[in-house]
Amino acid sequence: MTETFFETLRRENGANWSAAVTHRFVRELLDGSIPDAVMAGYLVQDHRFLDAFLTLLGAAIASADRFESRLVLGRFVGLVSGEENDYFLRAFEALGVSAGDRAAIPDAAATTGFKAIMREAAASGSYAAALAVLNVAEGLYLDWAMRARDPLPENFVHAEWIRLHDNPQFREFVAFLRAELDRVGPAAADRARDFFGRAVALEVAFFDAACQSAEAAVSP
Repeated sequence: MTETFFETLRRENGANWSAAVTHRFVRELLDGSIPDAVMAGYLVQDHRFLDAFLTLLGAAIASADRFESRLVLGRFVGLVSGEENDYFLRAFEALGVSAGDRAAIPDAAATTGFKAIMREAAASGSYAAALAVLNVAEGLYLDWAMRARDPLPENFVHAEWIRLHDNPQFREFVAFLRAELDRVGPAAADRARDFFGRAVALEVAFFDAACQSAEAAVSP
């Protein structure tokens, strides 16, 4: 069977993709053993580029070539702005992370990189570029979340983050993103390949940073 364009890009970035979905951060999140400091630091950084992510989704809506595609993307914007953002706020409260704490913590290098690549893809006006980044940001998260086993961790901070990235609605959205990239990506293959590869590398760096920052905080 001939592989799809998305499958080709994932295969070409297989080492980094696998490193992300099997990362120590992911493993400890899935089994509920991740320290609060690591989870808190990760969520602060992840929430930090939500604005750039919404900008990317908006650009995808603007550059999409079909009304039906815009409808799907628009519905996802509502989910990110509502349910997902609400999760962040409840998680910060549970982890004891105040608004002041969040403001005082500087961006990690990977966070800066993610903000930049999302805004770069958005500014390009290319639907294929936007889809390449979205397929990494959402598809890679589905891949790691699907590795979870029942029962999920008792702590809602862990369990809900997993559920947000593995549920029927999210699976349907990721399938849509992959189908869209397969449809429009080959016509802009070099651009899509560039954005996809850089985004996957940033995912690994983002998980690395989450673990390393907590380790540095407890080092003598």
